[in-house]
Amino acid sequence: MADARISMYLPPDINPTQAAIAYGCRALPKLNEELQSEDLVTRQKALMALCGLMHDPEHVYMAIHIGCLENLKALLKDTNDMVRIKTTEVLYIMATHNVGRVGFLEHDVIRALSFLLNDPQSLCRENLHLAFKHLAQLPTGAQGIVSSGLIPSLVWKLQREEEGVQELLLDTLAACLMEDATEALASRAVPFLKEKLLSANSNIRSKAAGTLIAISIPLEGKNQVWKHDVIPILVHLLRDKVAEVQANVAGALMNATVTTEGKYAALNAEAIHPLLQLLCSSLSKARLNAIKALTMLAEAPEGRKLLQAHVPTFRALEKDTSAAVKQAAQIAIKVIEWKP
Repeated sequence: MADARISMYLPPDINPTQAAIAYGCRALPKLNEELQSEDLVTRQKALMALCGLMHDPEHVYMAIHIGCLENLKALLKDTNDMVRIKTTEVLYIMATHNVGRVGFLEHDVIRALSFLLNDPQSLCRENLHLAFKHLAQLPTGAQGIVSSGLIPSLVWKLQREEEGVQELLLDTLAACLMEDATEALASRAVPFLKEKLLSANSNIRSKAAGTLIAISIPLEGKNQVWKHDVIPILVHLLRDKVAEVQANVAGALMNATVTTEGKYAALNAEAIHPLLQLLCSSLSKARLNAIKALTMLAEAPEGRKLLQAHVPTFRALEKDTSAAVKQAAQIAIKVIEWKP
């Protein structure tokens, strides 16, 4: 007759690292209490549970309402690596929701996160930069990061972080510099971005060019792009194999060539031919940016003379599927055909 045996193992559907919680929002008050527990395992389990719950914006709203953010801010200073890692993970998941981003601004979470910029744990720093990237998608969030005085630190970290984090940093900086590029320009961001244009990683090249679009909106940015000889590199990258890189590079040239110095630097680097080739790109953004850059170059007599033979190409673009491309082509034709 067979003996009855009790297994030494947990049932397969039991996760020993997960806190036993009520359903949905009802779990949050208990988890909020457990975040303050002196027991390390209790804190870790609560954070694991929150990582799952914070994917629902309703749960994020409730968590903020009952004071979870203040407890999470306190846990960012925890001496346990896993607690800090999971706390930053909870926060970055919350930042994917608009209600979470607003909560960050109301509860000064940006400053609390900034103390982990040099955390020895790479996962902590990655989660931190994911949170900042999502926060910066909100204009007030980007302004909050700028107002916190973090731009010089983010520019500095761009030179020292691993590539995955560099991509997040570039996304954050691009959004923040659209709001205010002053501190970035004072922190030698343009030379750093110039170096990133030469990266073997196409994502970094693309995002560096995108950040240059933002930093070259103000006149000082345009001047620095010219002074640091970034324009010849941008012209070279117009022939990049990656379409997204080409599109962003054309956008950076569009801004940099507003000034007379920028126009002639691009003309001397023979930018017109590769820009004309981009007019046939499958990306509407690439076509649009190329048209606008060529329009800037057409404002110089030498550029206008070179482009007059290509007016039929621009006329064909008046039938483009993109309304923005159509309008840009019409303006380009007027500039090219203008006679003094």
